[in-house]
Amino acid sequence: MSTVAHRWTLKRNCSLTPGQSAGVYALLCSASFAIALVFLLQGVWMVLAFTLVEMTAVGAALLYYARHALDVETIVLTEACLLIERVDAGRREEIRLDPYWTRIRPPALRERKLIELESHGRRVCVGAYVSDAIRSQVARELKLAMRRA
Repeated sequence: MSTVAHRWTLKRNCSLTPGQSAGVYALLCSASFAIALVFLLQGVWMVLAFTLVEMTAVGAALLYYARHALDVETIVLTEACLLIERVDAGRREEIRLDPYWTRIRPPALRERKLIELESHGRRVCVGAYVSDAIRSQVARELKLAMRRA
């Protein structure tokens, strides 16, 4: 059995969890519809119509945010395997590469590119959820760790 030599976790920097997003949406709806109700009682029904449109748009945006708030890429290097685990909008994917035959292409300078890992004709791009600086650092660390292994 091989032991974990190195592990990198690349995830989005999100301020709210999906549960907190739902709470924020409920609070926004409460405030907006309370104001709309005041105007509706005064006979201005258009405010309610605009509030419905506005809260639908905000709800769609928060739903998209919540679905991707927990996206993560994990790279695990062991003696026998380079394992890339991805979670994107709740879908999980595992990719196994042979660390001995894997080539690493770091992101190009001045261009927003991902780290490319290639082994036996299979190409995997990682680093979509982090900044360029972190992506370059992870590429250097991964290359160094693979040389040592």
